[in-house]
Amino acid sequence: MQITRLDLPRRSVGEGPVWDVAEQALYYIDILEKKVLRWHPASGEHREWDVPDMIGSMAVREGGGVILALVDGIHALDLESSEVTPLALMEPADADIQLADGKVDRAGRFIFGTSHRKAAEPVGGLFSLDNGTISQLDSGLTLGNGPCWSPDGKTLYHADSMAHVIYAYDYDEATGEAANRRAFFNTSDYGPIPDGATIDANGDMWVAICEGGVVLCLSPEGEVKRVIDMPTKLPASCMFFGPNLDRLFVPSIDPSFLGREPAEGDGWNYVIDGLGVCGLPEPRYDG
Repeated sequence: MQITRLDLPRRSVGEGPVWDVAEQALYYIDILEKKVLRWHPASGEHREWDVPDMIGSMAVREGGGVILALVDGIHALDLESSEVTPLALMEPADADIQLADGKVDRAGRFIFGTSHRKAAEPVGGLFSLDNGTISQLDSGLTLGNGPCWSPDGKTLYHADSMAHVIYAYDYDEATGEAANRRAFFNTSDYGPIPDGATIDANGDMWVAICEGGVVLCLSPEGEVKRVIDMPTKLPASCMFFGPNLDRLFVPSIDPSFLGREPAEGDGWNYVIDGLGVCGLPEPRYDG
């Protein structure tokens, strides 16, 4: 196994990576700098798009462009014109809430969390965007993070980072309903913030533990299989990428915006090679 710092720009809050198999491109975001970024590893091309507000997550859209979870709802970004237009806004609007991490299920829905803006009150939830309509799946969360699914699509994982807990739900892919929330893993022994996560082809979860400086590999039973120490205390997410989906991309956070002096490794993007496992293709949003 080898961890390498990628030759990509340093970020304030690097988050939300999505590997698009069709393009062989890695999309990711910078929450605070309000940017969508795209990297083609084969050519080395790196491009940035500015968006009008803080961005919690994004997904590639089947019909072209990408969708963005901005503060007030889901918006569409045209990658050619750079135009951002509303797609589905949260109703009613709530100044204490912002949209957070999200991913697309295998039926083409965009599943995303919301968070309390000061990460202090359990007023966030879990939501679904399906054919342009937002519906609520869960409530009582403070900081939603890391949605991902088991290989068969029957289990949805989603964390409340402030509770230090990753939850599992029974997920009905046909209807998009999530039920039977239960604790899957408490990260307290490894760090306080379960952040972005992904599932490999074996059904194991890879999750970045922000403020803990590690990436964990968890079995479907919630057992710790591997603990990988990162060159930063603030890894923010995980995503398998590359032609064989066997490289793990790990962005990180520069804590300067919190008034903290960044360590040398903070804010950079990393790749972990030689894990001996492969990820699953990420679906596109079908809407």
